[in-house]
Amino acid sequence: MTKRIIVFLLIFPFTLISQLDKRELGNLVIENIPEFPKSLIELTEQYQNVRSAIFSGWDAEDKGIFIRTRFAETNQVHYVEQAGSMRKQLTFFKEPVSGISVRPSIKDQGFLFFKDIGGNELYQIYYYDITNGKYRMITDGKSRNENAVWSKDGTKFAFRSNMRNGKDFDIYMVTMDKTNEYILLKECSGFWAPMSWSPDGSKLLLMNYISINQSTIYIFDIDDKSLTPLQKSTDLLAMGNAVWSADGSIVYFTSDLDNEFQYLQKYEVKSKKITPISKDIPWDVTFLGISKNGKSFGFITNEDGMSKLYLLDQKTLKYKEIKNIPQGIIDAFQFTSDGTRLAFTVNSYNTAGDVYVVNLSNEKLERWTYSEVGGLNTNNFIKPELIHYPTFDSVDGKIRKIPAYYYKPKGKGPFPVIIYFHGGPESQYQPGFVSTFQYWLNEMGIAVIAPNVRGSSGYGKTYLQLDNGYLRENSVKDGGTLLDWISNNPELDASRICVYGGSYGGYMVLAMMTNYNDRISAGVNIVGISNFVTFLENTSEYRRDLRRVEYGDERDPEMRAFLEKISPTNNAHKITKPLLIIQGLNDPRVPVSEAEQIRDIVRANGGEVWYLLAKDEGHGFAKKSNRDFSQNATVLFLQKVLLNK
Repeated sequence: MTKRIIVFLLIFPFTLISQLDKRELGNLVIENIPEFPKSLIELTEQYQNVRSAIFSGWDAEDKGIFIRTRFAETNQVHYVEQAGSMRKQLTFFKEPVSGISVRPSIKDQGFLFFKDIGGNELYQIYYYDITNGKYRMITDGKSRNENAVWSKDGTKFAFRSNMRNGKDFDIYMVTMDKTNEYILLKECSGFWAPMSWSPDGSKLLLMNYISINQSTIYIFDIDDKSLTPLQKSTDLLAMGNAVWSADGSIVYFTSDLDNEFQYLQKYEVKSKKITPISKDIPWDVTFLGISKNGKSFGFITNEDGMSKLYLLDQKTLKYKEIKNIPQGIIDAFQFTSDGTRLAFTVNSYNTAGDVYVVNLSNEKLERWTYSEVGGLNTNNFIKPELIHYPTFDSVDGKIRKIPAYYYKPKGKGPFPVIIYFHGGPESQYQPGFVSTFQYWLNEMGIAVIAPNVRGSSGYGKTYLQLDNGYLRENSVKDGGTLLDWISNNPELDASRICVYGGSYGGYMVLAMMTNYNDRISAGVNIVGISNFVTFLENTSEYRRDLRRVEYGDERDPEMRAFLEKISPTNNAHKITKPLLIIQGLNDPRVPVSEAEQIRDIVRANGGEVWYLLAKDEGHGFAKKSNRDFSQNATVLFLQKVLLNK
């Protein structure tokens, strides 16, 4: 049911009266967003009815696979018995299942799954018993619980939780023959997480994560509680992945010690000797995996935003790439227990994500899932071009180049442009499947450029730190030089540019609008930071110290003054172009107050603001109906600000 309220706001006496058109539709609060034409809904519908299959693990017998996919509103757990077979849905919740961990036990088959409420990210751990189809919640229902890791025999699992004080993440263990009983293994300060059990179950690999630039992996002895670091350094050291060998004598791990990128290394437990393995690959190793019997080992690299999958010979430490995999993004994989097959999801610009299995004896590739793409011919989707544009500073006497993915519509320009800023800020735009991009390109004739401005991951630890603290606005300058590149490109229309981004990308949108207002037509800010001080003071307590490492500590007077100076709320008088704000009420990362304050200030200055709030969402929209509405609102907004419709 739709409720509509017309409110007249007297902002300045006798000078400015603005009209607020506010209505509610289910859990959505809609301000100044017009009704959607039927033709728009019909045209966007195909692009919104897409699915993906996210590989989540082999079953205990290595016969079928578990995936997460959506057939209604949210992603749920499904089982696929064999390649190309029907997906059998196992969970049925209004809230999305955010991940699963399959129990490695043939006798007692089941899996753990994770679910929150309304996007609040207070994930609870549940156990699903495959033998009877029943599930139970294991955690307390109030705290945040993650990173469940099974022991090799499936009798117990470890996880991290902030249930003790809401701030620090301690390490807990559940023994499966004692229903819902968990014990504290290690009380911690800050962000800790379990990574992998030793084969005999006596030790755990634990990570202490300080920031993306600083983390340490330890061997934790369950009995005597001792911690042994895998690697030490007097400089900042970032460690990423770690797994045990099958006999427990070796730990394979990644770090960036004396290197720009995280590379694969071998740690011998008895001697503590470390041997580098993939240091000659000038890109990050992002994932490691080993078969249960220890015979097969693989790793993934992120090479300029694209994934490559390698197999390692553990005796010679030589590796080779598996060549016949579709080009795209691979987040993770899993071997069968005997190490003969390898399963993973590939996501690319024209495939929403499907599961493939490689037979390692002949490297034959078999596709297991076929996800729907709304009946669209994905051969017509636009493939992005990797470009590098010059920015304002130099490296070793040469102008620094910023990597970006450029999607150019078919036909003749000059095309209007959307600049898409990723979040993080330590994330990286990778050219995966984005159906909304393809709608903008194919149906609206709008070009899309997704830059990886300084501070993005994937390009080495020096590049990653170039926007920290007092360097924050240098990343905004990288956005400004992209405006120059667009102006010098005759196939693009520099008079029609919209900036678009979520989370930290939302800050970039607002910062671009305050610094380059005269060169931008509009902005779309999704769950974005509008003031660094209020953000740091109001983000969830367990996140504050992590964010202070990146943005600066607002409790320091000098840093606080700097953060206030650059924050969009204190520069909002410079924004005169239309702004669309999209926000989830339950966002634990960027609170709803960040959206409300920039909305109110821009409106008070006489600016045009469309505002969409979802009462049942958090940091982004996870429910299909909410996502569809927000995408339609964005299309309508873009039609007005870029296409003059």
